[in-house]
Amino acid sequence: MEAGHLAVLCAFENQALDTFTTGTCDDAALHNCELCGKGFRLQRMLNRHVKCHSQVKRHLCTFCGKGFNDTFDLKRHVRTHTGIRPYKCEICNKAFTQRCSLESHLKKIHGVQQQYAYKQRRDKLYVCEDCGYTGPTQEDLYLHVNNAHPGSAFLKKTSKKLAAVLQNKLTSVLQRNPEDDEEDE
Repeated sequence: MEAGHLAVLCAFENQALDTFTTGTCDDAALHNCELCGKGFRLQRMLNRHVKCHSQVKRHLCTFCGKGFNDTFDLKRHVRTHTGIRPYKCEICNKAFTQRCSLESHLKKIHGVQQQYAYKQRRDKLYVCEDCGYTGPTQEDLYLHVNNAHPGSAFLKKTSKKLAAVLQNKLTSVLQRNPEDDEEDE
């Protein structure tokens, strides 16, 4: 793709048109959906998008029965029923269901542009979909759900391997070394 064409694409993206999604303006490759024409700079994003055209919806909302092809989309939808909004603005305390909505709010309302280095990953937030509790690690979330919501579907979905690792951590914390107790006294 010529540099002039790429600049035009970047200008369109900056005008918030939904024709092209994800990637950076330096990404020249463009992958188009054969069904709707929507363009993606990353093949994996096109692959994810193509699922939305499928009539088979593998993930169903337990609240309203609406179907989704992707667990991420289902989780985002379920939050419209539960009211869980884990992403909070530190400036005005407004809360959002998605990180991208918070980032958009910060930019539009407060003039705060999030800056991330190329391929830098943002800190992941682990959210309890039962009550909205947020934690910094998957282990933290598991321990919360195990204590606060022992009948949660999350526990049933959590891999046995992760559960075993976390149970070992929990056991070691609960059975502190007796030498540690002596030092505390």
